[in-house]
Amino acid sequence: MRTIAIMNRVLKELFRDKRTLALMFLAPILIMLLMSVIFNTNSTTDVSVGTVSVTQKLNKEMDSIKHVDVKTYDTKHAADKAMKDEKIDAIIKKNGSNYSLTYANTDSTKTAAVKMAFKNALTTTSTDQLKSALKKSTKATMALQAQLQAVQKQQADAGATTATTGNAAAAKQAAATKATSTTNATKSTSQKAPKIINHYVYGDKDTGYFAKMLPILMGFFVFFFVFLISGMALLKERTTGTLDRLLATPVKRSSIVYGYMLSYGILAIIQTMLIVLVTVWLLGIEVVGSLLNVVIMNLILALVALAFGILLSTFANSEFQMMQFIPLVIVPQIFFSGIIPLDSMAAWVKDVSYIIPLKYSGGAVSDIIMRGSSLMDEGGDILVLLIFLGVLTVLNIVGLRRYRKV
Repeated sequence: MRTIAIMNRVLKELFRDKRTLALMFLAPILIMLLMSVIFNTNSTTDVSVGTVSVTQKLNKEMDSIKHVDVKTYDTKHAADKAMKDEKIDAIIKKNGSNYSLTYANTDSTKTAAVKMAFKNALTTTSTDQLKSALKKSTKATMALQAQLQAVQKQQADAGATTATTGNAAAAKQAAATKATSTTNATKSTSQKAPKIINHYVYGDKDTGYFAKMLPILMGFFVFFFVFLISGMALLKERTTGTLDRLLATPVKRSSIVYGYMLSYGILAIIQTMLIVLVTVWLLGIEVVGSLLNVVIMNLILALVALAFGILLSTFANSEFQMMQFIPLVIVPQIFFSGIIPLDSMAAWVKDVSYIIPLKYSGGAVSDIIMRGSSLMDEGGDILVLLIFLGVLTVLNIVGLRRYRKV
């Protein structure tokens, strides 16, 4: 009976806690629906290829392949500039009978798609050329047969001597024509396969999709742990009464918020530097740009996570309630951060990603690591993150009103 009584008491407390019930029953459904939208709308990879000195036939064959867009350039320099501006994913240049392929390789799935598209287009083009050569050979053979029939007709009308002479001459001509036709067909069929040389702007042929994920995962772990630690720490200040006593003094709310952000910010800086350096050195990731820029971008993200964690902690009354924000706040960061390509998703899915801080830091860090971009190049993403930081800080200052007793 005591066991039943305890069970009844716990159940009553649980049913009174609407937030816990929502976490248990609604949050998994929302996350599963979100995953369904993300993965079902992202089943294909679109690639853009720049070509230089490539035949019109090959360009047409590649452009006819689904999800492949071909752009032609007059010079390799123009194509290189387009790749640097992220307008194309690969460059195909014809050198004589050979081909030189240059891949951005920031996304291994796009690199593989370009390789497959080029191989299929080249095979189709070569097959068409062989068919054309075979058709010419067939026409030559038919012409030879017509000549032989004409000779045979002449033999029937001419005398024995003339027929013999004409027959020998015709046979000689036929043999020569046949030899020429056979030689041409053989040359067309036995042409050497073109040599394909691959170049990679980032990494090499063994670079996998994890290389694309790693810069974003780095930012995710920075965001997650800073968010959790700052939220839990301020919550402890409230539950122990420290924040109430501080608010009872004449200290301004802004000073309190800045003080908390500076103190937790120092820890966030140390944690961010540790995560970045260990990730880069331990996992051996290639950094084309400046490692310092990578650290700075993740520090800005850490400050945003710090302000976000402090803000959400004001809506929680216990550590358990603080943990309830993780599936609703942290999980979407992964889906909309760029780990799963947003190119082929629905427009409204892309729109949601614009309110996700990790999208901006992840894109900027990826550009620095894989393309060697500078902080000036990523000024737009930095500005958005600073706007996030400013808005969240103001909301934190305003949010302290509910706790001020005097």
